[in-house]
Formats: sequence, C-alpha cells, structure tokens
Amino acid sequence: MSGRPVLRHIGAMHLSGAVLLCSFVVWPAWLVEMAYATPPDDPTADSPVSAFLVIAPLVLLLHVAVQIPAGLLGAWFGRGTWGRYGVALAVAAPLTLLISWGDTGMWLDALARTALGLGAYARVLTGAAGRAWWGH
Repeated sequence: MSGRPVLRHIGAMHLSGAVLLCSFVVWPAWLVEMAYATPPDDPTADSPVSAFLVIAPLVLLLHVAVQIPAGLLGAWFGRGTWGRYGVALAVAAPLTLLISWGDTGMWLDALARTALGLGAYARVLTGAAGRAWWGH
C-alpha cells in the first residue's frame, strides 16, 4: 500500500484544522455575550479580552473530537466529494451537539465552523486540489 492516501489524510486534517482556526476570526456570538455578561464596574469581573483564551482550547476540542473522526468516517463510508462531506456532517452534528451541551446557538455555531473545515477535508481527498498537492 502506498503512503499517498495517508499523506492526503494528514494534509486534509491539517487543512481542516487551519480552516477551523481561521473561522474564529469572527468570534461566536455566545462568546461575546459571555465576555460582556458582567457589569463593567464589577471589580471581580474578568476582562472581556480573557474570553479570547477560550478560543484555542475550543478549536483544539472541535478539531480532535469532531473534525478528525467525522472526516475519517466520511472518507471511509462516503463516495465522492459530496458523499464524503454528507457522511462527515452526519457524524459531526451529534458530536458538536454533545460538546455544546445541547445549547442550540452554540451547537449551530460549532457545526457551521466545523462544516467549513470538513468541506476542505472532503475536497482534498477527492478533488483536483488533493491530487495536485499530494499526487495521485
């Protein structure tokens, strides 16, 4: 067995993580609300900028617990770019629901952000971009 499929999966995983990280350039609404939940004159309140510290662990959690398993299962069970993407989204939806503790706003935000990366994952595995980067 050639190492190329493994390289394509590794490349797709890295790309999906990078897309997920870039999606957090726009902060989630629930995080902004959390940052400004306490009155500004409360001396015990954290700075709103401290909410920024939540992003790195959240990206890591979504990438490791949702994107990678969903991408691998999508690649295994799906056929073609759209089939792989559909299976990956079907796997990602309940995983993000578990991570968001059933909060609908958080869930939709996490699912939308992971869906962007999963699209890149599926495209690299089956599309011309994957063949150009990793050979075929």
